[in-house]
Amino acid sequence: MGFVAWVIFGAIVGWIANLVVGGRARQRLGCLVSVLVGIVGAALGGLLYRLATGQARTFDFDFPSFGVAILGAVVLLAILRLAGGLTRHPSDRS
Repeated sequence: MGFVAWVIFGAIVGWIANLVVGGRARQRLGCLVSVLVGIVGAALGGLLYRLATGQARTFDFDFPSFGVAILGAVVLLAILRLAGGLTRHPSDRS
């Protein structure tokens, strides 16, 4: 995929992952953060796919790649939100 395709793919994946992980205290991510979460999540999803199946996954604009990327982005956001929740002081939560 070209650079622009990665940005578009990352933005869509990051936005969907934010909706999935959301919950009541959903944080709105900026566009740049959504793109980064989507791209890093796609790489993480590819790594998880390879570990689970032993097969490499090439990323094209298709539904299986999209699903793997969303799974990776959801895992990434869940880890980041868990780590962010652990570092906050209980009195800081609203």
